[in-house]
Amino acid sequence: MTEAQTQTMTEAQTETMTEVQTRIKTFLSRFFRQHDLQPGEDIFALGFVNSLLAMQLVNFVEKEFGVTVADEDLDLDNFRTLAAMDALVERKRAAAAAAS
Repeated sequence: MTEAQTQTMTEAQTETMTEVQTRIKTFLSRFFRQHDLQPGEDIFALGFVNSLLAMQLVNFVEKEFGVTVADEDLDLDNFRTLAAMDALVERKRAAAAAAS
């Protein structure tokens, strides 16, 4: 593999993160410091999350972003990746804004 190919692969793997994703990544990095989590990586498939951490993650998202995670939101797909959690937070914020 050439140096240019390696650089292209590295750039593709390093996705740009939103502020929400960065804050969630910072929270999660306390639990798995040896991994540079990227927005599209599945934290469940990587084996990083157990049921206790999943509950802590839901609690963190609610408190950090001022949203309420309802029972119907407790779907693994909403918490599988940083990008999915970002989308959940944005949906919840939009719904709250529309309701006010």
